[in-house]
Amino acid sequence: MTGRDGPPADGMRKRVLVPLPDRDFDPTEAAVPWRLLTDAGYEIVFATERGGAPPACDARALRGIVFGRFGAGTEVQTFYAELEQAAEFRSPVAWTDADPERFDGLLLPGGHAPGMRQYLGSRALQEKISAFWYLQRPVGAICHGVLPLARARDDQGRSLLARRRTTCFPKYLERLARGATFWLGDYARTYPVYVEDEVRAALDDPARQFERGSRVFLARGTASDDRAAFVVVDGNYVSGRWLGDAYLFARSFERLLRAAPAL
Repeated sequence: MTGRDGPPADGMRKRVLVPLPDRDFDPTEAAVPWRLLTDAGYEIVFATERGGAPPACDARALRGIVFGRFGAGTEVQTFYAELEQAAEFRSPVAWTDADPERFDGLLLPGGHAPGMRQYLGSRALQEKISAFWYLQRPVGAICHGVLPLARARDDQGRSLLARRRTTCFPKYLERLARGATFWLGDYARTYPVYVEDEVRAALDDPARQFERGSRVFLARGTASDDRAAFVVVDGNYVSGRWLGDAYLFARSFERLLRAAPAL
């Protein structure tokens, strides 16, 4: 992915809105798309509930959840350190101040630590997501970031994902995470209901629409190798399962942005 692919021919940069909670988002699922999209020439606008102050990622996920493992890799740690110094990250807008009409794309990172509930359960954010969804512009969601889409409603009271194909954080991985971190209390249990169960319940035909992909445990996609990664693309919507899909997810989202008409 190169910088010449991002901006449209008239030189105007396409803009992507990335909402985040004040704390506990997954660093890989935020920093990898930010790095790849920024390098490709897109403008990233971060948003938090109140805006103004930089958010903070899940520190355990950054340094390694169990004995320094199962978290961000070395490259992602570098990306996140760069992200922390970026002006757009240090001065986010407020969720309610973000005008969907002014953005070419919407990207929803995930995370499973307790601070994510602020973002995953916000009705105000869900209303913004619904407003953007109706513009039929590119939307990307990864891991727990699929939940706001499943919870957001259309004008008939149905989930935005009711008719869409999607993936999300798979149940077998969430069970593994809960078991591996049992001594950390609710750290890996964002909600009592598994993410996959809630997302499936939002779909009209989950047997047909939900795609789990091949089982993965330690293998991850990388900047140069997508064999362990998996995403689902359905029209203008792309979803990923977990941090191991972050590179492929970011590249797939960028392709949707590149193909979409400029504002």
